[in-house]
Amino acid sequence: MKGLFLIGLIVLILGIASFLVPIPHSETEGIKAGDVSIGVQTHHSEKLNPIIGVVMVVAGAGLMIAGRGGKA
Repeated sequence: MKGLFLIGLIVLILGIASFLVPIPHSETEGIKAGDVSIGVQTHHSEKLNPIIGVVMVVAGAGLMIAGRGGKA
């Protein structure tokens, strides 16, 4: 049951981090002809949907409670 508690803790921390940390990604748009390529690379940083963060926090807390076992 200790493993379930640890997984729940990790999911809970990732859920909280999803509210604070944006996820960077980049896109490249352009044309390529033979060895020559002309294009523009753009960088974006977006946060996850808040609903996903809430689900991760609730699931993490649930796993932590379930992994706690018979300890009272």
